[in-house]
Amino acid sequence: MPSILPALVAIALWATLASLGTALSHLPPFLLTGLALVFGSMPSWPLVLRDRRAWTVPPRTLALGIYGLFGFHFLLFIALRHAPPVEANLVNYLWPLFMVVLAPILLPGVSLRAAHVAAALLGFAGAAIAILGARAGDSPAGNASWGLWGFLPALGSAFVWASYSLWTKRVAAFPTSAVGLFGLVSGLLSLACHAVLEASTALSVQEWLLVALCGLGPLGAAFFAWDIALKRGDARRIGILSYLTPLGSTALLLTATGRPLTWTIALAASLILAAAIIGTRTR
Repeated sequence: MPSILPALVAIALWATLASLGTALSHLPPFLLTGLALVFGSMPSWPLVLRDRRAWTVPPRTLALGIYGLFGFHFLLFIALRHAPPVEANLVNYLWPLFMVVLAPILLPGVSLRAAHVAAALLGFAGAAIAILGARAGDSPAGNASWGLWGFLPALGSAFVWASYSLWTKRVAAFPTSAVGLFGLVSGLLSLACHAVLEASTALSVQEWLLVALCGLGPLGAAFFAWDIALKRGDARRIGILSYLTPLGSTALLLTATGRPLTWTIALAASLILAAAIIGTRTR
């Protein structure tokens, strides 16, 4: 229980990310990404004020952190803006499978087995069903900006998070508090891009509250809860629990958007979830 409870807290927070991102999808993407990441860095501020070494990382590690946090969230927010949110969210959850497939390329001494290849095919079949279901009119109409190209950022976000997660094994170990530095620098860079590339936007009180929830929850506290869980418990059991995230995220999105559970969504979610489980549990 000392490890399962914080793991469940992290999973519950991550499950809200797509719904919050959808509710804020009308905001300029650089602005939303920047504000959310700055808010997400706040839980680590007391730690660095107490000990400056909490944010001491090599430049290479900082660059990797910016690539992971900024790239993943920016591309996900773009996908939720330009593709049906439920299907885009499912495609984004190919990242556990991408970790399996990319491991032999990015990490020395790692090889693929037949089960890994089968899992990859199963996962991509699930993504294809989600995309084709949206194209066939299985998603709600009324948003002219939605198109198949909107799924490309969802695939990109999955690739970024998978490659970031693997590359962290090739840099020197860093404290979890350093994630706050990654988020703060990424957020400030994103806000600078907003100031140069996007029109100025005034946020309402409700929008500020949603952005703060998005940043402090799935972009902030979730990372700390997950690290506590991994340090206290069995990573294999905690990893299995993480498969609740796409299920919870999809269920919340269906509720938030008022969409019914269609057969294409159910089948796509089942295939992607099965692929991730097979791929990560095969030695």
